[in-house]
Amino acid sequence: MRQIVLDTETTGIDPNEGHRIIEIGCVEVVERELTGRNYHVYINPEREVEAEAITVHGITNEFLADKPKFAEVAEEFFEFIKGAELVIHNAAFDVGFMDSEFARLKSVRKTADHCGIVDSLAIARAKHPGQKNSLDALCKRYGVDNSNRELHGALLDAEILADVYLLMTGGQTALSLDAGSEDGGAAGGIRRLKADRPRLAVVRASGDEASAHEEFIEMLNKQAGQSLWSKLEQAE
Repeated sequence: MRQIVLDTETTGIDPNEGHRIIEIGCVEVVERELTGRNYHVYINPEREVEAEAITVHGITNEFLADKPKFAEVAEEFFEFIKGAELVIHNAAFDVGFMDSEFARLKSVRKTADHCGIVDSLAIARAKHPGQKNSLDALCKRYGVDNSNRELHGALLDAEILADVYLLMTGGQTALSLDAGSEDGGAAGGIRRLKADRPRLAVVRASGDEASAHEEFIEMLNKQAGQSLWSKLEQAE
């Protein structure tokens, strides 16, 4: 199964008031393994970013001035998510913005018509009723490193959410041997195992050690009859 863990940052909180998406971050998961394929883009929203929103994500109007407009990235974004199951924390918020952006284009698309949608916040609330279920709270609960998350960021939050979601819905399926490697593409400790990892060294007994072992077994046999060691060696 192909899943896309997705997050967005926006100019404000309500698309019905004309607010727009300014950042999209996606992390691909196939059969519960991070593939290393990500999609990330900043977007010129063609309007001002609210000051309150900037305090959350730190993305300024000046930074976005030379970024592509949504219409310029809509097709590649749609192709990346099409047919996948989207995993989103508080899905109604992000999907609402995505549908609003698609509706501005001539080819109107509803996200739910082309993708499955899983709300990780709803899953967290069902598993941990009455507790805080923000992404930061879940990181603390599941031991996911979010030390780099000083501000919200779509790709970083998607990477962190991917780790949290896999742990929350069944535990880690593959552990990284090198959490600092660049090939995983995510922030936490869930990765595919490396196929080229070195084999463990096999240390065999020397001739003297083997002779000493045989003498020891003969002594045990004389004192207590056939020893367990002799039975095991015969079985082999």
